[in-house]
Parts: sequence; C-alpha cells; structure tokens
Amino acid sequence: MRKNVHGLKEYMFIIPSLAGISFFVFLPFADVVRRSFTDVAGKRFIGFQSYQAVFANEAFRLAAGNSLRFLLVCVPLLLGLSLLLAHIIWSGMAKFCKYVCLLPMAVPAVSLVFVWNMAFHRNGFINSYLGLSADWLNTSCAFWVLVASFLWKNIGYYVVLWLAGLEKIPQSYYDAAAVDGAGAFDRFRYITLPGLIPMFSAAFILAVTGTLKSYRECYLLAGEYPHQSIYMMQHLFHNWFREMAVDKMSASAVMAVCLFMVIVYPFRKKGGGDSGSFHN
Repeated sequence: MRKNVHGLKEYMFIIPSLAGISFFVFLPFADVVRRSFTDVAGKRFIGFQSYQAVFANEAFRLAAGNSLRFLLVCVPLLLGLSLLLAHIIWSGMAKFCKYVCLLPMAVPAVSLVFVWNMAFHRNGFINSYLGLSADWLNTSCAFWVLVASFLWKNIGYYVVLWLAGLEKIPQSYYDAAAVDGAGAFDRFRYITLPGLIPMFSAAFILAVTGTLKSYRECYLLAGEYPHQSIYMMQHLFHNWFREMAVDKMSASAVMAVCLFMVIVYPFRKKGGGDSGSFHN
C-alpha cells in the first residue's frame, strides 16, 4: 500500500506538465488532423482531397524539396563541424574557442540577418572588396548564404553538446589505448565516436528540429517571396495562412510531422546509453 502511494505521488508531479502539453499541443494537433480531412470550414468530410491538392501544388513541391535539401545539407555539416571543433577544443589545441563559440547565439536574429544582408547585397562589402557585382540573394547562391548563416548561428550550441559528451568518456580508455600503441585516428574511431553515440541521438534530433524551424533567418534574409532556391515550407505556410487555406495547411502539417517522426524514430532509444558500453 505504501509503495502504491509513493508511486502515485511521483505521477502527481508530472500531471500539471502533461495537462499543459495535452491542452496546448496534443488537442490542437488532433484538431489539425481532423481539419486535414474536412473542407476549409471544417464541417464537411472530404477525405484525402486536401492531401491530393497539396501534392499537386507546384509551390508545395518546391518548398518541400528546398526544405528537405536544406535539412540534408545543414544537419551533417552542423554535426560534423561542431564535433570537429569540439574535439579540437577538448584536446587542448584551441581552448580559447570554448568561450567564443557561443557568441553568435547571443546575437539577435534580426541583427545577424542585417549583417548578412549588408555582406551579400549587390552593393555590399563583399562585392566591394572583391570588385564584383553579383546579386547573391537573388541567385542560387542564396541557398548557400542561408546555410552559412544557419551554421554560424547554431554551431556553438552543438559544440557545447559534444563537449559534454566528450567529458563523459573515461580518460583511462585513452591512456590504455596509448599504451597499446593506438594512434590519434584509432583512438578517435574506436573510443571517441562510440562514446558519443548517446549524445549523437540527442544532437541529431535537435539539429533536425532546429533546421526545420529556421524560419526567422530565411524570412528576414529575403522576405516573403525569396529566390526559389530558399523558398521553404515556412514561406508556403505563411502565404497559405494569409489566404486562410486551412485545409491545405492542415494536410501539410500532418505530412511534415509524419516525416519528422520517420526521421527521428530510429534514434528514440539511443539517448540512454552508458559510457561504459563501448570499451570493446
């Protein structure tokens, strides 16, 4: 009896949070799912017509393709570059970077985009310095400008995540490997990478989420109708919202959530790994 009461007290602590999430997240999303199968007014059931209309929409195909491309480019670069920088800092070769890497996160997004606009404008200081007249934000180069701004803004946060993971790896493993004659690459491959698997799961999910939510930078960089290379799902949702196309927005949101779940599902249980499980 006492054990049951103790277990009930534990659940009492999560009831407020669970109630808030249910009311502000789960219930609204359930209504979005319902509206994806109804007309704009949400009263008449129309089946999969909204999904068919979304797939037939050229703007949706362009935005979905650009968003997927942005995700496939940014996530590997973000995780790889931040891991490299974190390993350099952790090994002691550039400790001062530890205090600098988070500075971009302290810069407001509006100020950041203003600087990038000044840099890559047709009359910006990059063209002035190089003697060019390229209109970076109105060509396919706009995609890489957006990638660079996203990486510069977010890489410091993931450096901190990797450093936290590196600190959990016992130094005795590296000492034993050094005694056995293992080189730096072998230590990184057989000790560091396996030891970072638990942290990789969390970093990957956060990177995917952050990439899909990178709306402010893209919107502020080029406005509502940017170059087609950086026309993202967020722009499409913004334009459909102005048109009150609730049925299309609902169907697109359901598909986006399903895609996100498919991407992160393989990593859902790897965050609880033990650092003592990789010594083989």
